[in-house]
Amino acid sequence: MPQPVHILHLHSTFALGGKEARAVRLMNAFGDKARHTIVSGMPDQLSAQEAIAPGVRYEIAQDPPPLNGRPSVARYEAMARYMRRFDLVLTYNWGAMDGVMARRVFARGTPPLVHHEDGFNADEAMGLKPVRNMFRRIALGSAHALIVPSRTLETIALGTWKQAPGKVHRIVNGIATARYAGKRDARAIPGLVRKPGEVVVGTLAGLRYVKDIPALVRAVGGCSSRIRLVIVGDGPERDNIRNAALAMGLGDQLVMPGFLPEPHLYVGRFDIMALSSLSEQFPISVVEAMAAGLPIAAPPVGDIPQMVAPDNAEFITELPGEVRLRDAIEALARDPELRKKVGAANQAKARAEYDEALMIRRYAEVYETAMGRPGTLL
Repeated sequence: MPQPVHILHLHSTFALGGKEARAVRLMNAFGDKARHTIVSGMPDQLSAQEAIAPGVRYEIAQDPPPLNGRPSVARYEAMARYMRRFDLVLTYNWGAMDGVMARRVFARGTPPLVHHEDGFNADEAMGLKPVRNMFRRIALGSAHALIVPSRTLETIALGTWKQAPGKVHRIVNGIATARYAGKRDARAIPGLVRKPGEVVVGTLAGLRYVKDIPALVRAVGGCSSRIRLVIVGDGPERDNIRNAALAMGLGDQLVMPGFLPEPHLYVGRFDIMALSSLSEQFPISVVEAMAAGLPIAAPPVGDIPQMVAPDNAEFITELPGEVRLRDAIEALARDPELRKKVGAANQAKARAEYDEALMIRRYAEVYETAMGRPGTLL
């Protein structure tokens, strides 16, 4: 039996969010054909490992060269030296860009590298930084491929970062859509007990500033319908979200169970999926909600307006938007038949366009082509 491909993953954080969930699904799909070493730029943010399937061979790197720090030849040389023990290097977002630059500076003997760009943190949510653009442009010159999930990022990669069209691959995020239509586990969300006449508004996100979840709390707080708000995820904004709920008088209506694996078991317990992000690209939580037959209320960030079915378009609100988001949530909360109609249209589109089988195959092809080893991962 051929030796499994040894893959190094350089993550800005390995707390479960959209990019981490996708990376784990790919790890699970590759099974015993690959083994994985994971580096997190935030060493204490590792909750995504809970979603790795039993039997997948992986380790959390112990004492790797730091991903964060001042640029220096010594740092880059140490990172390149570390990379040379692997068959493939996968880097994710700006927080791992020093790994990309290390390969640019010390390319000899280093394995192929594929970079993934899924979006921007709060410091670039409202506009890209020219110095970072120049850094990306130079560093990405040594990457074998750049994968993005959205049209917005594809345009930036080809234009602002001046990457060759053959290097940039737009692969939309996909999920096992059929699983989301199955039976929902009433116990899957600790603390959620639906009261008569109550509408459940839910969101799944890493609790980071760029997700602006306090804005969602304020939008729900302004609704007149009886709403219970469920926020699944963990992160540094947790206390700010709770404080926003207390300020809006929603303390008893907020459920924050933290990170929960297997979203197919609980997303369908929501009545409405809502987002309030300052920046998105192709959020996997929207695909999950669509597959579960939910309507989406969200601002028009990233590809969200194109992702949802036409029936859902009026609930993708204008910016700026707490009041408009409130109105979209309220309209859906008041009309169960409207929720059913919009949700069914979303579900049909998710099944047709966002199933993970195609996504996995396309990622595997990019990775195998970078290594020059077709057929090694699937």
